[in-house]
Amino acid sequence: MRIHAAAALLPGGWAENVGIDVADAQIAAVHPDCAPRSGDTRVGALVPGMPNLHSHSFQRGFAGLTEHRGPGQDSFWTWREMMYRFALQLDPDEVEAIAALACVEMLEAGFTRLGEFHYLHHAPDGRPYDDPAELSQRIFNAAEATGIALTHLPVFYAHGGFGGAPAGEGQRRFLHDLDAFDRLMEACAARLTRPQDRLGLAPHSLRAATLEEIRRLATAWPDRPLHIHIAEQLREVVECLAHSGARPVDWLLGEAPVAPDWCLIHATHLTGAEVAGIVASGAVAGLCPITEANLGDGIFPADDFLTAGGMFGIGTDSNVAISVAQELRMLEYSQRLAHHGRNICTQAGSTGLSLFRGALTGGARALAAPDPEIAAGAPADLVALHDPLDLSQPGTLLDRWIFGSGIEVADVWAAGIHLVHDGRHRDRQRFRQEAAKALSRLT
Repeated sequence: MRIHAAAALLPGGWAENVGIDVADAQIAAVHPDCAPRSGDTRVGALVPGMPNLHSHSFQRGFAGLTEHRGPGQDSFWTWREMMYRFALQLDPDEVEAIAALACVEMLEAGFTRLGEFHYLHHAPDGRPYDDPAELSQRIFNAAEATGIALTHLPVFYAHGGFGGAPAGEGQRRFLHDLDAFDRLMEACAARLTRPQDRLGLAPHSLRAATLEEIRRLATAWPDRPLHIHIAEQLREVVECLAHSGARPVDWLLGEAPVAPDWCLIHATHLTGAEVAGIVASGAVAGLCPITEANLGDGIFPADDFLTAGGMFGIGTDSNVAISVAQELRMLEYSQRLAHHGRNICTQAGSTGLSLFRGALTGGARALAAPDPEIAAGAPADLVALHDPLDLSQPGTLLDRWIFGSGIEVADVWAAGIHLVHDGRHRDRQRFRQEAAKALSRLT
């Protein structure tokens, strides 16, 4: 199969009239400056598919249902109580249907790999299923059915607060001890049947896993991506200081083997020393700007972090909105609001290109995926963008997509399979109907 792009973002920059040969889920060859041939799939501008490094797919099911103020001050913590109530209702079929809907929408947005931070493990009453990976299997099913690549990140969750505090009733579906979690990981490893899929792990947070448990997990499951929520909320920082005498990121960096295969999710509230520590460790900052704004988390210090050479990727987290362009736009706009300036997330040149390339590279590292690029030997994970104005200006295309309007995702290939045509997943209607059926009972 050959795709012919009027313009394509190659490792060295934009090139025009590019032919891309695809075979066996990979890019077999790239031919710049070539004419289209009969039978080619012709597209406008072609870019690599984006990794989504952080998602809780079941939360797609209550997107938009928490935008109602209660009697007190709403916050992340009041939102979390709603999330717990929703999570306690879901049966396995509903978990799969909602996950599949989220995967379809991710592909339509230009995400070609899902990093699923998965912490729904048990039945609604908290009892384990006979198959410890029953609900993980539903994520595998959704990814395979929709065609998105998966890095599955089962979550270790054992406590309800710092120092091993008891978990609450709303957390009963999440909980494991270390031995049970090892059995879950072994069951998930046995389910890696597609070559593009990966398995990592995710101690939920310093609230839900002790440092001793985190070190034990890192030792027991080496050479796998390890993700952890950290320093998302100011209250978390205050409670960590009260418990340990240190801020969350500082405490983690001093007590755990943080390395380039780690991803620190959110890391919103950092000192300059913590920024330097993350950069020195090589860990990726997993940023979810839309969710962080929706929950009132705060603003990640991207200017300092990127200037110091830090790596980042983007995720859709709560899936309140699913959009590559909007995540990157929110990241840059948050910095403009904080610094009273413009074009903060780049040292020079196109802000859109800097953001897009940074998120590609960091997201792939965080998910143990091959580098997303349009080059021979790379996965055939490709996104075609449609410019209705046909301005023939590829150098500004990413800026216009991220910060403007009108440019849309037209076509998406994942593992060489043409899944999205004219902006729509080929099985969109079926997956939407199945999700609607599930949500009609829940909402």
